[in-house]
Amino acid sequence: MNNNVYTKVFDSPPINRKEILRYAGAKESLFETEALLDICLSEVMDKLTYKVCCAHFPLSFCNECIDLSFMKIKSFALRKNLKDCSSFVLFAATVGIELDRLISRYGRISPSKALMMQAIGAERIESLCDAFDNMVADEARKMGKSTMQRFSPGYGDFPIDAQKDFFRVLDPYRKIGLSLNESLLMSPSKSVTAIIGIADKEVKTAKTDCGLCNKKDCTFRRTL
Repeated sequence: MNNNVYTKVFDSPPINRKEILRYAGAKESLFETEALLDICLSEVMDKLTYKVCCAHFPLSFCNECIDLSFMKIKSFALRKNLKDCSSFVLFAATVGIELDRLISRYGRISPSKALMMQAIGAERIESLCDAFDNMVADEARKMGKSTMQRFSPGYGDFPIDAQKDFFRVLDPYRKIGLSLNESLLMSPSKSVTAIIGIADKEVKTAKTDCGLCNKKDCTFRRTL
């Protein structure tokens, strides 16, 4: 692999209804909630796209800094995540702008549908990232290597303004239609940028990203 930017379009990952309901804040599965989910899924599924752009870079450490080849950064949390790695994959992923339009529309006329659409979007982008993670892990495994949990700007002490450098390197607007505004918000909103560390040996990692984040009061935190 090299630091050329590649683009991949995925098929729709399997739907995890339990995760959608968790994102929607549903405490239990009720008939009305399940029916609303079915209605929203039938409306949105053919409007989603699953696109990723990515590049592979060497990695090194210099004193307190992490040298990501295209930028140097200080982050204890990211350094902990990458400590066994000699390279990484940088990627951006999105499920497209049509979902944002539906969320905006239903925000005016049906708040319950807007909430469910938000939850579907959260599950869909995470499922896309999981599919990409698995692809990278499979490729690494063939070379006798292993991968870390993906790590995004805003996790722990990894500064959110790293997004500017990520976008500069990946050029995701041209590749997958993903843009970044001055407030560092991405459009489409259901999008993710992240680093996946690659180690030259088998390394045991935390079960979920939540194990690397210090935000203990997060509504969506998973039990480890």
